[in-house]
Amino acid sequence: MTSRLEALDLAIGHGTVLADGLSLSVAPAEIVAIVGPSGSGKSTLLASLAGVVPALGGRVLVDGIDVTTWPVHRRRIGMIFQEPLLFPHLDVGDNVAYGLRRLGQNRRDARAQAVEALAWVGLDGYADRPVERLSGGQAQRVALARALAPRPAVLLLDEPFSALDADLRQRLAADVAGLLRREATAAVHVTHDLDEAAAMADRVLRMPPEPGQPLARVPR
Repeated sequence: MTSRLEALDLAIGHGTVLADGLSLSVAPAEIVAIVGPSGSGKSTLLASLAGVVPALGGRVLVDGIDVTTWPVHRRRIGMIFQEPLLFPHLDVGDNVAYGLRRLGQNRRDARAQAVEALAWVGLDGYADRPVERLSGGQAQRVALARALAPRPAVLLLDEPFSALDADLRQRLAADVAGLLRREATAAVHVTHDLDEAAAMADRVLRMPPEPGQPLARVPR
C-alpha cells in the first residue's frame, strides 16, 4: 500500500455543482485532513474520489492512472464512515472478510486475512465475537480493519470518530494515524474538528466557501 492519490480540477455535487476547481495530491503515508462547515461538500468530495458519487468534472488518479470513470470496486480506494455499518448477522471476522469475499477470495483465505487485519487494529482474538458485543470504539476498529483488509491504495475517512466521546476519539485517531503511516497508506480524513485534524494530519485543507475557489491550506 504505497500509492499516491491525485484529484485534478475536480467538480463535485449531486447533479448540480457544489464545489469545483478542487485539486490535491496525497503521497504514500501522508494524511491530509479536509475541514469546513456542514454542507460545504466534504463528504461529497470523498464520495467522488471513491466513485460512489460521479465527479461532475476533473479527474481522479491513483498512481498516475486515471480512475475517474472506473467503478468503485476497481479503484483500490477504501472508505470508512461516521457509523461503522457492520452487518449484525455476521461475526467480526466475517464482517472484515466481506469485501475480500466480494473480490473473489474463498472463505478460508478471506477469514485468515481478516484475522491479520484485526491484529493490525488491536483486535487480535476478536474474529469470532458477535458485533453486538462490541463497544463503539471497537466497532470503528472493525470497520477500519474491513477497509484495510483488501490492502487499498488509498483510505478515505468520513468523520469516523465524531460519534465517540472525546477521550476515545483522541486515542483512536492517534492509533489510526500511526497505522496508516506504518502501512504507508495515503489517506484523506474529513472532520469538523480542527483540533483533531491538526493532531492527526500532515496537512489540513479547508473546503472553499464558494464554487470555483481552491482548497485552502490551514496554517499549523
